[in-house]
This record gives sequence, C-alpha cells and structure tokens, in this order.
Amino acid sequence: MASMTAPANSIPPNSTVYVRNLEERVKVDQLKEALEEIFSEYGTIIDIVAKTNLKAKGQAFIVFDSVESASNAIDEINGFELFDKPMVLDFAKTKSDATVLREGGDEELEVHKRRRLAEKERKQAHEALEAQKKLKRPPGPPDSTRPAKTAKGAGLKPTSGATAAVIPDEYLPPNKILFLRDLPDTADQESLTAVFGRFEGFQEVRLVPGRKGIAFVEYENESGAISAKEATSGMPMGESGKPIRVTYQRQ
Repeated sequence: MASMTAPANSIPPNSTVYVRNLEERVKVDQLKEALEEIFSEYGTIIDIVAKTNLKAKGQAFIVFDSVESASNAIDEINGFELFDKPMVLDFAKTKSDATVLREGGDEELEVHKRRRLAEKERKQAHEALEAQKKLKRPPGPPDSTRPAKTAKGAGLKPTSGATAAVIPDEYLPPNKILFLRDLPDTADQESLTAVFGRFEGFQEVRLVPGRKGIAFVEYENESGAISAKEATSGMPMGESGKPIRVTYQRQ
C-alpha cells in the first residue's frame, strides 16, 4: 500500500478522515465497500459518509472510533490509488454526526445540527451578497461628447442604501428574531404563540399595530430561531391554508 505523509495543517486531529480526489463515476455503494475494506485495517469504523449530489461527488468521510485510528490511516493511506486515482486525506474540519451522537447523545447532536445549519445559512447569505456585488457595474468615465442627462429626483439627498447590494430575505444570516409574513387575517398573539412557543428559548410574539399579515417572534438565542424557522417556513395557516413566509429579521 503506497504511503505518503500528510502535509502539516491547522486542522486539529479528530476521529473523522476527509477523503477527496475519489473517482466520481463509481457508484456510492461500491465506493463505500472499497473504502471500508481499505480503512478498516486501521481501526473500528463507525460510519462512512459519501453522497451523490454534484458538490459532494469525489469526496467521503470515514468516521473512526478514535483519533489514533484516523491519524494512522492518514499517515499510511494518503496517496494510495483507489480506482486509479490517488486519494488525498486529511482530518475533517468538524466532528461527524455519528461522533457527536456517540459522545454526547441525542441532545448534543441536535445542537450540533443547528450550528451546522446556521453556518450554512451564513455562507449562503455571504455568497448571495458577493453575487449581487459582482452584478453591480462600476461607474465608467463620463462621455464628454454627450450632454449630461438630468438625473431623476435631482436635489434629493442620495443614500448609501441606493447603491449597496441587498441580501434577499431568504438568505439573511441567522439571528434570534424571526419575521413572519403572509399570515392570515385571523392570526393573533395567542394562535401564533401556540405555534412558535413550542421551540426552545421562546420569548414573545410581537404584532404590528395597524398591519395585518406580519409579526415578529423573538427567542433567547439564534438556535431556537433556527429550529422554529426550519419547522414552520412554508407552513399552511388559516382557512385558506396559504403558506406563511418565515425569515430572519433584517438587522
């Protein structure tokens, strides 16, 4: 078996090995079987995670029951050819779900999943903002051969918000306050509390005087808001069963 020492990096050792540069055309079941046969020589494997979606192709995670087993596997297997491609190994950046469940139980696993979801939504918000910035063309030099056009709204004070990229509501980063829209006219504090009060850290529902169809729900921390948003976004409400919109409050 070919051996290649893994390069030094800043990722702390843990019991999960991240494998990349795998052959993407191999079926997942066949890939998992091959990985198990190779990696099981170095310790007890708790889980092997390999997915078929486009972003995850060519990658896998091998979850051992100890850091020592993962470390030995990286030292010994890094560079080993599988399906004619050399595997590139490293420690995973975060603990696997199987490891968290094994060490901390169901409650700790739920917290772990919420953190991962929050990080994913923060990343989506950042990517959406960067994409909008790229669409904004920088102003070019004025054309001296053409007469200047009178700007609409001349005399109005410009605001920085007029040129700033705005993140779509669906990609706002998580925070502890939810913004509810498309609520039925019959929605009141009692009915909304019955729905959103089920989630950890619930504090209050705030209706907007004189405005129907919208409300705010506040939690003690963002983990409660994340759980509530995930469970209620698009939920039908009222006699018509129209789905409600649930996003994070714009900060």
